[in-house]
Amino acid sequence: MTNYSDKKKLLLKILRESAGITDERVLAAIESIPREKFISHGALQTESWDDIALPIGEGQTISQPSVVATMTQELNLTDRHKVLEIGTGSGYQAAILSKLCRRVYTIERHKPLLEEAEKMFKDLKLANITTICADGMRGWPKIHGIDQHPFDRVIVTCAAREAPPPALIEQLCIGGVMVIPIGSPGEQMLKRYQKESDDTYSIRNIMPVRFVPLLPDVAGIKKVVAA
Repeated sequence: MTNYSDKKKLLLKILRESAGITDERVLAAIESIPREKFISHGALQTESWDDIALPIGEGQTISQPSVVATMTQELNLTDRHKVLEIGTGSGYQAAILSKLCRRVYTIERHKPLLEEAEKMFKDLKLANITTICADGMRGWPKIHGIDQHPFDRVIVTCAAREAPPPALIEQLCIGGVMVIPIGSPGEQMLKRYQKESDDTYSIRNIMPVRFVPLLPDVAGIKKVVAA
């Protein structure tokens, strides 16, 4: 069995000294979540505490820890916040968020990935995460007549081409913060949006990134259009 302790200590040192992560709550959350468990391919688990992205199946990746830490820190979370995540993936980012906020609502379009993430949340006893397989571009759907929005924070772990989907801006509360990568492949910028009013928001660039694209619909399900 691999001992990840030394690699974890080195990564936390990198996050503090090179990645600009100063929020000790974020660092503690990263330290507490076993990243290696979110990487199903055994041969890659030895790299789980390196600061690199790794494949997780369905053409998706688990983001490098410095990006996860930066996105999380930019949300400026408290234990009162309700967070919407678009792109559950392996579940690693949601697990980190769950340690820092009241509740995480997370959407994944790939059902096999979501099922694996749900198992991991159960194994790690993370009870404040709610999941759904759906079109993340539409935001969190009304379920049994109940709306969960507005959300205090929104985090998107896949890249929109030009701007955040309107539904995500709409579901963000006034004063709320969204962190999302924007741009085409090779030209993506991680941005922080803060909603100032129903129709205005401020924008700040954070850093260049590389994410898979934000896509509509549920993977594997095709719409049938009547003739």
